[in-house]
Amino acid sequence: MTNQTNYADVLVVGAGLSGLMAANLLKAYGFKVTVLDKGRSVGGRLATRRIGPGRADHGAQFFTARTSEFHGWVDRWLAEGVAFQWATGWSDGSIASTLPDGHPRYAIRGGMNNLAKHLARGLDLGIEAEVTKVFPLNNGWQADVKNGLTFTSRALLLTAPVPEALEILAAGQTKLTAPDEADLQRIKYNPSLTGMFWVEGQINLPEPGAIQRPKNPICWIADNQHKGISLEARVITVQVSQSFSRELWDLSDEEALSPLLAGLEPYLAPGTKIRQAQLKRWQYSVPAYVYPKRRFVAVNLPPLVFAGDAFGGPRVEGAALSGLAAGRALGELLLY
Repeated sequence: MTNQTNYADVLVVGAGLSGLMAANLLKAYGFKVTVLDKGRSVGGRLATRRIGPGRADHGAQFFTARTSEFHGWVDRWLAEGVAFQWATGWSDGSIASTLPDGHPRYAIRGGMNNLAKHLARGLDLGIEAEVTKVFPLNNGWQADVKNGLTFTSRALLLTAPVPEALEILAAGQTKLTAPDEADLQRIKYNPSLTGMFWVEGQINLPEPGAIQRPKNPICWIADNQHKGISLEARVITVQVSQSFSRELWDLSDEEALSPLLAGLEPYLAPGTKIRQAQLKRWQYSVPAYVYPKRRFVAVNLPPLVFAGDAFGGPRVEGAALSGLAAGRALGELLLY
């Protein structure tokens, strides 16, 4: 994206899965689309981080496909060699084998962030472009970016976490109707903490290298080397339940990592050493309230749509389907 490319038919704020899916669909319709994100990379919670010589998925760990629409996309990613089937279920740590439930769990070669990078190819994209405010202008929208750039568009798609989206609307003194404001204010998120541990030695996890315990404070442990995305080194991802994350949130990184390491230690073979540890804090992790429809269309304003994992379902699949639904809604608004 160049500094001169300041106009688009659709401006997408947020380069997570929803925003990228919507942008690809709208581009296929023939619209000029620009995607802006405040992060250093695309993907949102499709996140993979380098730690030591290895890497770890530290947001979404896998995804399922339970609708025909999303199955079609997953089949495409499998055929392209982007995705692979990792498992059909996980052990809860109490037995030595996985517990298949019939739903394939898919992962991304090289880490989940590679799916976002795959979807971002060919898009007009601005990263480290924090939108500070948006407001209606000439039957469309203007967005001001922290780096001083200004963008205008016919339509606006907000896929950032809803509290952040509402903040940039409020900063631009953009007024939603009272019912729209009330509906969106209901959407809240739970925080989540993820620890990443580069270990030297062996770890005793059942096939396929992960355990899942939804009711346990340490709810997920996975070996990224066994998963196949960290061939250079063994890096372990440890995720904490939402309630335990709230308990640990205000601690320092070092203090918060301590109980995560304690939860990991029973699975480390004798002599295995921790070489490095990192913590990732997700303020807007899992929606505590999910809006029942796949997207939200604001009224009494130029075309404005909200989408993301808080709309229609919190899983990776829900985020993807929300983006597609938002893309179709904007396509209809702009074409007709």
